[in-house]
Parts: sequence; structure tokens; C-alpha cells
Amino acid sequence: MNIRPYRPSDWPDVERITQEGIDTGVATFETKPKPQAAWEKQSLSGSQMVAETAGGVVMGWALLWPVSDRCAYAGVAEVSVYVAASAQGQGVGKALLNALIQISEQELGIWTIQAGIFEDNPGSIALHKACGFRVLGIRERIGQLDGVWRNNMQLERRSKVVGV
Repeated sequence: MNIRPYRPSDWPDVERITQEGIDTGVATFETKPKPQAAWEKQSLSGSQMVAETAGGVVMGWALLWPVSDRCAYAGVAEVSVYVAASAQGQGVGKALLNALIQISEQELGIWTIQAGIFEDNPGSIALHKACGFRVLGIRERIGQLDGVWRNNMQLERRSKVVGV
């Protein structure tokens, strides 16, 4: 497996993997993938990455989103990690998240990464905990998906090297 920066030519795979996540009903409140331009421009520059096989097949992606445009929160970001259905359980998510953490600290100056995960997504919760995230709490009935109120578990990872 190779973790590398995202390239615009990866978009069809990123969009497909995002749709697979949406289709699970436990990955996001989104009901369709963001347009490519929004995905690329609204995420933190330098944080977009993909995992690919030795043959160049994209198996997953990860990136950071800014949480605010206020300067006090310049080092706080929200994470998204998506793994293709065919690649789940193979360590792709963990490799992506660990690489993203490294880049966030060494290149982007991020001191806190936060995640909002549906409480009925145990795989994603376990992944984040395995990568050093801690549970802050649960936001109850924070939003609806397909007319059903959903709870969202809030997790964060504080850097041990940035902002200490």
C-alpha cells in the first residue's frame, strides 16, 4: 500500500468511495458527494491524501477540514477518512489516518484534530481510538438522516508536538 497526496485525476475514485460510504448510512449526514471543486477548495490545502495498491488502485482517502475561519482555531481541523468497501479491514484507514496525523503536525501546524462519528459506526470509532483519539461525548439528536434523528460521537486527538 502507498499513501500519497491526492491528485485531481483521483477524483472519480474519491467520489466512488465517498458514495460507498454514504450508502452505508453510518458514515455521514451527506446524501451525495461534494462536487470536486468544493472538496478540493474547502478542505485544508496539503491535507488531501489517498491510499493506493501497488497497481495504482485507489482504496481510500483522508483529509482535514477547517473548523473555523477565526484565527484562534487555525490549528484545529476536522478529519474525514473513507475506505472503499472492498478494502475495509485491511489497515487502509489506519494507514491513512496515521499519515494524516503526521502531516498535520509536521507540515500544517495542527494541534487538535476532531471527528464527529455516528455512534452506531463502531469501525470508525475503533479506528480513531487506535490512532490516539479520545471520546469527548455524544451530541444527541444533532441532525436527521433520511428523517431519522442521529447521535454523533465527538472525538479529538491533541498533538503532543504542536502547541505544547
